Amino acid sequence: MPIFAILILFVSAILHTTWNLLLKQAGEKYIATWWAILLGSAVFLPFLFFTGLPARETWILLLISVLVEAAYYATLSTAYRDADFSLVYPLARGAAPALIGVWSVLFLGEKLTFGGMLGLGIILLGLLIIGGSNFFQRNRENPHLRGTLLALLLALLISIYSTIDGRAAKLTPVFPYAVMIFFLAPVFTSPLMLRRYGWPVLKAELTMHRVRIVGIGLLTVSAYLLALAAYSMAPVSYAGAIREVSVVMGAFAGWWFLGERLGGWRLAGSIIIFGGIIVISIFG
Repeated sequence: MPIFAILILFVSAILHTTWNLLLKQAGEKYIATWWAILLGSAVFLPFLFFTGLPARETWILLLISVLVEAAYYATLSTAYRDADFSLVYPLARGAAPALIGVWSVLFLGEKLTFGGMLGLGIILLGLLIIGGSNFFQRNRENPHLRGTLLALLLALLISIYSTIDGRAAKLTPVFPYAVMIFFLAPVFTSPLMLRRYGWPVLKAELTMHRVRIVGIGLLTVSAYLLALAAYSMAPVSYAGAIREVSVVMGAFAGWWFLGERLGGWRLAGSIIIFGGIIVISIFG
């Protein structure tokens, strides 16, 4: 893989971990997510007058991706409300590369090397460790089954939209494509948000958390722009995996900033996933 692609994926991972951490600390997470995506995309939207719209052949891909990402953000908000950040984030982001690898082979015609398959296998091992982290604890707490299932559903959604967007990134400039995705997703869900919460509740959430919400929005769009730039110059199966170096950042962020119990097993799982990503970046 090009070194530049790896570097921008690492920056994307840092930004991605940061906005997820901010979202975990927000009030009503689904409302905060909706506002963040809407306002974040609105900041970048005027630049489309200079860049133009995405290529016509990518619009079907774009609309499908919008629907999948809308489901992703709804699921993400629920997961962060019900489970630890240090469980949901590493498991969801860590599981996605294996699925992206499968979809890339089946639908994008990419071929995995032995090193690539080995790296994906290591990632899966780390996932099993993180998913069963509660079971392995000495106090034998019941595993957080709902949080684990939500995280795995997130991984599936991530893998679907990443594969779709990885294909589109090779057909059109990534800036207008990403901006349109983030603009259309909250627009499509606006009627649902107004019916479910009502304008007074939506307005109150924005008023109370304005700075945090705008920060989340800017970080979200910027992180994905960098990821799409990497997809445009490298195989999606490998770029999607390297991007998930954020799983280690996420596990430590939940422990350091939110006071969540990291635990030896979650730490070990995160390190193993990171090792799998390294194997892919070197031998994939």
